[in-house]
Amino acid sequence: MDVKDSNGTLLKEGDSVQLIKDLKVKGTSVTLKRGTLIKNIHLTDDEEEIECNAEKVKGLVLKTCFLKKA
Repeated sequence: MDVKDSNGTLLKEGDSVQLIKDLKVKGTSVTLKRGTLIKNIHLTDDEEEIECNAEKVKGLVLKTCFLKKA
């Protein structure tokens, strides 16, 4: 299974990614800003999603279409 970012770059376990769009986090008042660096991602069974810990939110699942490899 190949997990790719918005530019088609291959992502691996433990990579760092950057957000390409402001994202509101469901269930919280937090908005992750465009350009936010997220380190040490975890790949899931779904090739369109990754798991990660952002600065204020733990256990976050993000769609790969909003990410680019850092």
